[in-house]
Amino acid sequence: MTIDEQLISRLENLARLELSEEERTRLMKDLNNILTMVEKMDELDTENVAPLIYINESEEIHALREDEIAHQVSREDALRNAPKEDGVYFRVPKVIDLK
Repeated sequence: MTIDEQLISRLENLARLELSEEERTRLMKDLNNILTMVEKMDELDTENVAPLIYINESEEIHALREDEIAHQVSREDALRNAPKEDGVYFRVPKVIDLK
């Protein structure tokens, strides 16, 4: 498969782009280089290669930390610099009109 001017024009339309002639040429060259690389990888013998399921050796390694509440701000401090508030919540302009 090769990338041609027609495909670049179609991609430009779908992505709502306006490319210059130089950008189209560069994009076509880059995409053709990518396809060439992928085609080159197809030549590799992967018959005896096991598929990669997990990047880590063990799937039981969890590097996530427990959720802990820290550095809480009181309601009064949070509302202190608000342009509008009612003592409990921030007051903001209505942004959804359900008419």
